[in-house]
Amino acid sequence: MAFKYGIDQLTVEQVIEIAEGKLQATLTNETIKAIKECRIKVETMANGDKAVYGINTGFGSLCDIQITPKETSKLQENLLITHAVGVGNPIDKKLSKIMMICKVHALCKGFSGVRLELIERILYFIEHDLLPIVPEQGSVGASGDLAPLSHLFLPLLGEGEFWVKNKIISAKDVLNTHNLKPLQLQAKEGLGLINGTQFILAHAIVGLHKMEYLLDLADVSGAMSLEGFQGSASPYRKELHWIRPFKGNLKVAERMRMLLLSSQNVDNHLKCERVQDPYSIRCIPQVHGASRNAYYHLKELAEIEMNSVTDNPIVLSATEAISGGNFHGQPLAMALDYGSIAASELGNISDRRCYLLLEGKYGLPRLLTAAGGLNSGFMIPQYTTAALVTENKSLCFPPSADSIPTSLGQEDHVSMGSISGRKFNQILGNIEKILAIELMYAAQAMEFRRPNTFSKIIEENFRIIREKVTKLEEDRILKDDIYAMIELVKNKSLIVK
Repeated sequence: MAFKYGIDQLTVEQVIEIAEGKLQATLTNETIKAIKECRIKVETMANGDKAVYGINTGFGSLCDIQITPKETSKLQENLLITHAVGVGNPIDKKLSKIMMICKVHALCKGFSGVRLELIERILYFIEHDLLPIVPEQGSVGASGDLAPLSHLFLPLLGEGEFWVKNKIISAKDVLNTHNLKPLQLQAKEGLGLINGTQFILAHAIVGLHKMEYLLDLADVSGAMSLEGFQGSASPYRKELHWIRPFKGNLKVAERMRMLLLSSQNVDNHLKCERVQDPYSIRCIPQVHGASRNAYYHLKELAEIEMNSVTDNPIVLSATEAISGGNFHGQPLAMALDYGSIAASELGNISDRRCYLLLEGKYGLPRLLTAAGGLNSGFMIPQYTTAALVTENKSLCFPPSADSIPTSLGQEDHVSMGSISGRKFNQILGNIEKILAIELMYAAQAMEFRRPNTFSKIIEENFRIIREKVTKLEEDRILKDDIYAMIELVKNKSLIVK
């Protein structure tokens, strides 16, 4: 069943499916009618005597200068051309596609006043994988993501560049290849395209999609480390968590019980003399759970945003267009910074479990090698996790707590949410590497608990790891092992449910 732009409610999962070509998305007659009706309202205002921001006036600090109907098209095209000032590396192609999907959905709500022809051209780009080049830096996330959205839509004018497979090709050449003529923007269309939070939102969507798996994987790596450490499963009992029922904590405790179900190794722990495990084992539901709570919050806000209208002005009637602040990125910026801290903590506690497994306690050899002295075993990969954890801590500074005025003070408070989104994804990339190393450590520690057996899901993950990384008997170059583990994580090869 196809997704209906402007009508159905988008979810994170649906955006990803549309971007990957797994879900068809279409315009309905109802949506087309709403688009056309709103366009008529804009044209009425554009040809009237009353000054209406962005329709027959200049922009930002030039909002007090009225524009004649003849100048309207040039005004809108100048908007894209002058605002395309981004710098840095191009964002990932998938992000460009998600930005276009989210922008189309917002324009189809019937409050933006752009022509149907414009929306159909963006849909053509999406459906034919014509993905504009968008530099990663330059948005302050307040009047929307002005610079990145300008780059995203320059190709509508025959300007800018596209990704074509893995090559960068000028928009003019690509349009010629597809027998498409550049569009001439009309009243309100430039603003409708570049006012909005789609750059911030796309980073939130991609990050949430990745974080969902990493949250589950962190539980798996924690459970495997517990098995290697031969820790206690009692801190995950239902009775303990129902008297402090945070949603994330309850979920993690439930998952830990599932991951350790019928483990002979855990049952053997009942016979030991230990009273407590360190917090990195004992407090997994509280720490991983807090990160899940942040994930739930960010996902809720992102799904509100992807179903919202975030440009400016908002067209209400043939005589009224309200200039407000729906483009301001603060609602997502703050939540993304919260999400960054939450993701970073998954790595922080994972590194502590790596260190715990190296200490040589409770039947494990120091550095997880039975031939210590001549061999360093797994001493050094924990240096890497320590470095990544510290890098993540430095990335946790909240850009949303900062603001530098722009547009001669007209935009005197900005969200910096684009930076929040980029940093969120950088941190998640580091978490993939940290968890990969913990999983490698945990598998090695589990070797020293044989002939004990583990739960079905843990045994299956142990097998998957051992297909790529063999038990360390004596020192070898570990770089290849680490990269093999990272690939398992990135490809979502490990079983988490």
